[in-house]
Amino acid sequence: MPIHVYSFYIFDRHTECIYSKKWLPRPTSTTSGNIPGSGSTLTSPPPSRPQSQPPAPHPHPSSTTTTPATATSTSPAALASRKKRGDDDDAKLIFGTVFSLRNMVRKLGGEDDAFIAYRTAHYKLHYYETPTNLRFAMLTEPGALSMRNVLHQIYINLWVEYVVKNPLSPVEHKGGEGVRNEMFEMGLDKFIRGLM
Repeated sequence: MPIHVYSFYIFDRHTECIYSKKWLPRPTSTTSGNIPGSGSTLTSPPPSRPQSQPPAPHPHPSSTTTTPATATSTSPAALASRKKRGDDDDAKLIFGTVFSLRNMVRKLGGEDDAFIAYRTAHYKLHYYETPTNLRFAMLTEPGALSMRNVLHQIYINLWVEYVVKNPLSPVEHKGGEGVRNEMFEMGLDKFIRGLM
């Protein structure tokens, strides 16, 4: 049965995201309200003024000018920068969630219990931690079965074969150095697309 895989992340023992890949965009919330944990973002209500206060006067149309900063904010470089920041933020949020849930599971259930996955209305996060404290996380559709074995196979058959055994790859992967090699990326893409 094919499944939808949204994204995949690898975190090193220093909590840095050393690899991320997206295949499909996560579905967005179609509800009108913002529900925490539902995948929608919480926003602050617009600032309101007291009823007794008159509305602020609008500036005269001839006094408004366009600044170069607003014109360049939609440039391709600015959009790429915002997308990169968004990807970094996603990775940080995912690691923070995994870290918190893993610690909560260990405190409530003991050291032998392991955090495997959690599900929301819009996605399911699967988690696998290696003996060397590498952390693999994968976001899929909510109805997907456990992907723990899939993450283990990615670790054994792709990570170890193409990254660990690569003599040109460093031991520590600062900023993902050595992870983005062609064989690992092609193998991972082929493996995930085989699931979809």
